[in-house]
Amino acid sequence: MKTFRFSILLPSLLLLLTCFACGGGAGEGTDATAATDTTAMTPTTFGGLALYTLRDTLAADPRGVLKAVADLGYAYVESAGYQDGKFYGMSPTEFRDYLAEVGLKPISSHNSGITVENLDSTIAHVKAAGFEYLVIPVPPMGAFAFDPATRTLSMKQDMETVMNNINMIAKKTAAAGLKCLYHNHDFEFKPDANGVVPMDYFIENSNPDELNFQLDLYWVAKAGADPLDYFAKAPGRFKAWHVKDMDAEGRFAPVGTGSIDFSRILAQKEQSGMEFYLVEQDMTFDQSPMEAIAISHEGLKKIGFE
Repeated sequence: MKTFRFSILLPSLLLLLTCFACGGGAGEGTDATAATDTTAMTPTTFGGLALYTLRDTLAADPRGVLKAVADLGYAYVESAGYQDGKFYGMSPTEFRDYLAEVGLKPISSHNSGITVENLDSTIAHVKAAGFEYLVIPVPPMGAFAFDPATRTLSMKQDMETVMNNINMIAKKTAAAGLKCLYHNHDFEFKPDANGVVPMDYFIENSNPDELNFQLDLYWVAKAGADPLDYFAKAPGRFKAWHVKDMDAEGRFAPVGTGSIDFSRILAQKEQSGMEFYLVEQDMTFDQSPMEAIAISHEGLKKIGFE
């Protein structure tokens, strides 16, 4: 009986297969092709973006830009747009919920405007927005200096004062259940007038249970320092990296288009203690910021970031 049914069905099966091979069954064939194409075009979701890169476009359309960041395949973000208790014009919980809606995770928040008066509320808002890390992006409490004529960055308070303020912020941040990081530029790797290297001083005079570091790989290279030396000097304390490249003129460039050997650095991520990393490009020159972060995401993939 089974053989009889098969012999009856066989011609129909052959005809059906022939129709598919010749383009018949167009409805099913088109759907399958579309599904395959969609899968091929969907970027793998990984890595983070420092939203400072998109500060100008975010100002005009924060929700649309955040959705575009998610569509490019970034998995998490670092805020650099906290003002008057809001993140990009949204309350902490509104910002947290919108990120969840578009598929982004809040990981860290740069807060350069911390004062003694607003520290507690800033920490509370960073926590309410769902961030895990509060990042001190420059020497705090008015200690950061920028010379627009020479475009140089520096510290305008003595080392001990700066360190005391950083440690005070870190202690309060840790007490609130958040993690605190200090983010470098180039001057922290250069000896001051007394021959003291600020980054060395910060490492030696801070508590790793309260303060660790976000290593900006571009600025380390700009200073002529080697990240691997610092991984060996303070293993496990560089919890986050800012990943951006350097072009032939020494300018910021999309990841994978410049001279920084990220593969060499990435090979030592365990010693570093790196828990997350973020694409950042302070300025763009040959692309729009959105184009630059798209190139960087592809560069991350080629280098081997996950």
